[in-house]
Amino acid sequence: MAASRLTATLAGCAAAAAALAGLTACAPQGGADAAAGYDAAAQQQQAPPQALSDILGESAAPVSSAAPAKLTTALKGQTIPKMGKVVTDQEGFVLYRFDKDSAKPPTSNCVDKCAQVWPPALTDGNPSLSGVDPAVVGAVLRPDGTRQITLAGWPVYRYIGDPKPGAWKGQNVGGTWFVVAPDGKKNLTCLPTPAPTAVQPPAASAPAADPNATTNGDGGTGGY
Repeated sequence: MAASRLTATLAGCAAAAAALAGLTACAPQGGADAAAGYDAAAQQQQAPPQALSDILGESAAPVSSAAPAKLTTALKGQTIPKMGKVVTDQEGFVLYRFDKDSAKPPTSNCVDKCAQVWPPALTDGNPSLSGVDPAVVGAVLRPDGTRQITLAGWPVYRYIGDPKPGAWKGQNVGGTWFVVAPDGKKNLTCLPTPAPTAVQPPAASAPAADPNATTNGDGGTGGY
């Protein structure tokens, strides 16, 4: 009888542990485990860096003299804990794509406040590539005259809500933002539910409302 009770107790503990693992498997990463995962992945470069200018030529250079100084100087295919295959920039921050954009033709619909929350990955034509197929890399002209990197036609972005390299708190934000895989497809490995809400734009950089301006259905935010 005692043996039967012990067996039942052990089985119950195992079931509880399995349930807890299922609940935490897709928790957004932003802590020490994410940084450790990124450090390990960074040592597994899949290909020697290749200059984007070799792929895009001079047409990739920004055409606006007022272009922001912040550029994405590298694209790196990485594998990070729980999420799997992602693309990061030179600082290790995960990149995303937006369902309200278009790949055919490449078009970015994230402007104004949206672009403050989701900064576009801008290029001057010189980022290096590692673990990303050059055949899927391109660039699209944004309304402000800058060039934004695309993967398989999809413009890619960072998320200001990610606290550190390897974090992916932007996954499934608004049900429209997703971690981008090295082939340009959405990485749907982990989808937080319900869909998270985007952080607010930085207060200091939020432009004053223009009472004479017209807006789209999202209030001119691009649906971020």
